[in-house]
Amino acid sequence: MKYNYCNIKALAFLLLLGMFSTAVRANSKNSEGEESREYYIEVLTKIADPVLINLSENTLKEKMPVEVTPDAYAGRETVTYLEAFGRLISGMAPWLELGPDDTEEGKLREKYIQLTLKSIHNATDPDSPDFMNFNKGSQPVVDAAFFAQGLLRAPSQLWERLSPETQQNVIAALKSSREINPFYNNWLLFSATVEAALLKFEGEADMMRISYAVNKHKEWYVGDGVYGDGADFHFDYYNSFVIQPMLLDITKVLQEKKHGMGKNMEVFLKRAQRYAAIQERLISPEGTYPVVGRSMAYRFGAFQSLSQIALWQELPEKVKPSQVRAAFHTIIARHMEAKDMFDKDGWLTLGFYGHQPEVAEPYISTGSLYLCSEVFLVLGLDKDAPFWADTSEPWTQKRIWSGGDATRDHALY
Repeated sequence: MKYNYCNIKALAFLLLLGMFSTAVRANSKNSEGEESREYYIEVLTKIADPVLINLSENTLKEKMPVEVTPDAYAGRETVTYLEAFGRLISGMAPWLELGPDDTEEGKLREKYIQLTLKSIHNATDPDSPDFMNFNKGSQPVVDAAFFAQGLLRAPSQLWERLSPETQQNVIAALKSSREINPFYNNWLLFSATVEAALLKFEGEADMMRISYAVNKHKEWYVGDGVYGDGADFHFDYYNSFVIQPMLLDITKVLQEKKHGMGKNMEVFLKRAQRYAAIQERLISPEGTYPVVGRSMAYRFGAFQSLSQIALWQELPEKVKPSQVRAAFHTIIARHMEAKDMFDKDGWLTLGFYGHQPEVAEPYISTGSLYLCSEVFLVLGLDKDAPFWADTSEPWTQKRIWSGGDATRDHALY
């Protein structure tokens, strides 16, 4: 076949047009994910700033309000500060673990890493004004566990960069929580998570606390990816607030240490994947989700389990990472549109959609609310991961309610 000059020019134009279109699509694809990631980071740092800035300056107890319900349990002011710090770091840690680099985000991470390292020092230094309560009353074992979970999720940035003195203070603080006997329910996992951190960072732990928690939760499994909270089943989000993520984080350490109980990881992960599929299906086309059960003042922290499975890149086959990104973005934006979710100084207020103190239980105070940070675990994925790089997909309910593919859903037996 012969081509004249005009044909060659036309062919070259078409090739250039195709390359341009591909580049535009690629840039659009990257821009979409980049903008979503920037929004996640903007919200996370807004939530984090009052806690980390004040704690790093030893003014947390001085500046942080302690909002409670009229029927609040006594002594919230003695436990609320560790609640705020431990829960915030548990959710923020995977993002910090990416470490610093020369990008704007990398520089921002280093800023928050430094704030967190200073905060860890102040929270565990017995001579600090902001030294925290790890062993008085029953509540501190809960948030010692969230604090420990944060260290487990960012070992290179939040443990290895601590001074030897501060590392010893952390170990002492965690060990002091052993004075507390956990309740016979999901609380067993709090003691076990503390011990998992001690096993990872010191090399020794009370293995009875770990084995008892793991074995009881194997007994308390009720089916279809869901555990009872103790011997009884509760229709709430505690499988996500505590149970599924801590089972995975504990057994991950056991696997690293080549302990026999680490073999439980496979079955725990399979159940967590099914629970993640259920969680994804709870998200409405409008980005709302059922307000049901205890502790709804933790807001979008209800999706910790789905966020962790997305972070581990272990989502169920029919759940695409970019549909989870889009769903989370919409949920976060729905909450953030409530004008009174924060007080005038930037602290979270009691409530679910804005300031609704009547939704909070007697054990909830200002510090408790920072469990909402758990939805941001996915920021631990590099920006080039499919979660961020792929074009948004409609999540299950949005797809079905718009007349799209309605694939069958099956229980896990």
